[in-house]
Amino acid sequence: MIFRRKIYKQMLTWKNEEKGRSALLIQGARRVGKSTIVEAFARQEYKSYILIDFSRASQNTRALFDDTSDLNYIFLQLQLTYRVDLHERESVIIFDEVQLCPKARQAIKHLIKDHRYDYIETGSLLSIRQNIKDILIPSEEHRINMFPLDYEEFLWATGDTVTFPLLQQVWAAKRPLGNAVHHQLMRNFRLYMLVGGMPQAVESYLATNNFRAVDTVKRQILDLYTDDFQRIDASGTSGQLFRAIPAQLSSNAARYQIAAAVPHAKRSHVAELVANMENSYTILLSYHANNPDVGMALTKNLDFYKMFLLDTGLFVTLVYGDKAFTDNDIYARLLSDKQHTDLGYLYENMVAQMTAAKGDALYYYTFPTKSGAHNYEIDFLLTRHNKLCPIEVKSSSYKTHASLDAFYVKYSQRIGQRYLVYTKDLYKDTDILCLPIYLYPFV
Repeated sequence: MIFRRKIYKQMLTWKNEEKGRSALLIQGARRVGKSTIVEAFARQEYKSYILIDFSRASQNTRALFDDTSDLNYIFLQLQLTYRVDLHERESVIIFDEVQLCPKARQAIKHLIKDHRYDYIETGSLLSIRQNIKDILIPSEEHRINMFPLDYEEFLWATGDTVTFPLLQQVWAAKRPLGNAVHHQLMRNFRLYMLVGGMPQAVESYLATNNFRAVDTVKRQILDLYTDDFQRIDASGTSGQLFRAIPAQLSSNAARYQIAAAVPHAKRSHVAELVANMENSYTILLSYHANNPDVGMALTKNLDFYKMFLLDTGLFVTLVYGDKAFTDNDIYARLLSDKQHTDLGYLYENMVAQMTAAKGDALYYYTFPTKSGAHNYEIDFLLTRHNKLCPIEVKSSSYKTHASLDAFYVKYSQRIGQRYLVYTKDLYKDTDILCLPIYLYPFV
């Protein structure tokens, strides 16, 4: 099933503006739908296309890119192998899973200079050492990151083209909707959180309307990621770091506690593994901003971070992964908001996912209370109109916001709008905007 994706518009912009001056490189985790959308784009926007899937390509096809001195020969062989005629400036060649053939990626420089065809690359783990150690990375790449379906795309997939535009109007008016409408919207959003945005999981939900079937798909994706981690890290440390994400977030620690997840691991080794995990796009890292201000990258603490999953639906399955399958009853209780545990970490992961999908870098900030007995924490920091927008996330209906208040006292001159993201209807508390999580995409 091919879902409507926002990235298509970005791809079309690249095609029309670059006109063959760069290759399009789409990066993202496995199973987010890169190959599907690229082939749909090629079929719709070009006269012909060749898709080379390097996870299946023959050794003869791979070997074509060892020597790029005769491009005519390469193009001839590709047309013969894939039985497709290429047309100058009207065809595209797709390098799918290009990380599996580094020489093909290196060849992009010469292929772009030749200018006969367009080129689209897809991949993950593109920057880990074993995938780039023997090649010159081309500068002629226009990079786009692809994420799981966001909430609007999920609504499109379910056939709902009405709700999101109405939410935009609600956001513009900044007025509450009333309990009945709000409760229905929260239920719909929790459905998105539980199913997630991985295309195969969404497809399973639409086909079966059964959470157990959806959970099976998500477990298969998590197993795939675990296998990938094992392939790049035989020690198994990456897998341990990944599986510990729910426990780390639920502990409310100020940062990811490496020693708790992988005791006795060397810090330098873990740093490289975490970088590889981030490069796989299976995780999201939120870094502590030591001095929060516009330009947070200037004081980003590389050793002080929180780790999230790329997809909250996968996160739910990972949380309840101690059973052979996640009971439909658990999904039903989560969907109806009758789970008797604090799910703040679940909503925090959802906000992290939505923040990354909007193109914002993830930052947070902690600072001690006056007594020093504990810390205040700003869950997320955004930059809007040269001001900081601090965000506190709650899974409950409570409107308390001690951290936002203390942060304002400390940095009032730097702060724009303050937000409390929670599960109740929209509400203004002095200059703090308390908004239901389904409105967060508009922040």
